[in-house]
Amino acid sequence: MSTNLKSYLSSIRINLFGWKTNRKIVVIESDDWGSIRMPSKEVYETLLHKGIRVDKCHYNKYDSLESEEDLESLFETLLELKDKNNNHPKITANTIVANPDFKKIKNSGFSKYFYEPFTKTFERYPKHAKSFNLIKQGIDEGIYIPQFHGREHLNVSRWMKALQSGSEETMIAFDKELFGISTTITTEKRESYLAALDFDDESELVLQNQTIKEGLELFEQIFGFRSKTFIAANYIWHPSVEMRLHQYGVIAFQGGNFHIIPDGKFNRRLKRHHLGESNEIGQIYLTRNAFFEPSENNKTDWVGSCLKEIELAFLMGKPAIISSHRVNFIGFIDVKNRINNLLKFKELLTKILSKWPDVEFMSSDQLALQIIQRNQGHEYRS
Repeated sequence: MSTNLKSYLSSIRINLFGWKTNRKIVVIESDDWGSIRMPSKEVYETLLHKGIRVDKCHYNKYDSLESEEDLESLFETLLELKDKNNNHPKITANTIVANPDFKKIKNSGFSKYFYEPFTKTFERYPKHAKSFNLIKQGIDEGIYIPQFHGREHLNVSRWMKALQSGSEETMIAFDKELFGISTTITTEKRESYLAALDFDDESELVLQNQTIKEGLELFEQIFGFRSKTFIAANYIWHPSVEMRLHQYGVIAFQGGNFHIIPDGKFNRRLKRHHLGESNEIGQIYLTRNAFFEPSENNKTDWVGSCLKEIELAFLMGKPAIISSHRVNFIGFIDVKNRINNLLKFKELLTKILSKWPDVEFMSSDQLALQIIQRNQGHEYRS
């Protein structure tokens, strides 16, 4: 069976079940905002020189904390276009609200973990002093809609154990204020540091619940409102954390058509979902069915493939929920990454509006409320 046919059949399966609508709704879900990744071009070159193949992973090659220029360029693109309701395209900016405080961790002799709000991290980066003010402007203009992605994009327990044991590559990265070296390129035999809600022992669930509580409280403190939706790092979470998310107003999970349930024994299992499906406490699932990830492979026709996925979603009565990670819009490490991808992004949005003049741009929380209102016949109140 050809790759294209497999991909087409997979798209059909994603759209086959669940909530349906005749409306042409487009949601753009973008993960990783607020989180650190590659701190600078200089750090990238240093790690490469030390034999860590950061050039083999597009996140390590291009992704970094969003700079003023990154946000200004993205917002300029979004503000150029409008749908039939006079709404601009909007980014559901799934935000990590804290990053490790490397200095304090080191001063503790790696005996204790400390974190700082991502707004403070902005202050330590060279072209980021006004980034949070720009984010607030984007929120006011209705084009940048923060939602909760986690306290950190980091498995704290796993990372701290590696630091305490003196793992060589992890320590090299730490000295450059970096933790996110992907497992696809690491020289170490280890599990992912990026899967924040994975665990190696069930006892870690207590810490995870505390992390979620602190993260959601920090989200509300920073933005002034609660997040209605949540997307787990690497699509991994245990069902026991869902109640804590519910207690803080999370009504929906973003993600693919499945998520990974850890058990601490590396015998993870997949739990499949369809759009509008609900769990035992009434939270629903949103399922991504289109993808625009040009940083991943610049030889792929991401505009054409995404348009086909949107068309299939609409034909099957589904909103188009597009996955497009922050890395696609970042030029702090390599400005060509941002410039080239924003040109493609504008082309995608322009062709969407041309092909479907009745399209409606929504954020993930808006779509979640639409589904709940339709299913329950009344307005959802948190």
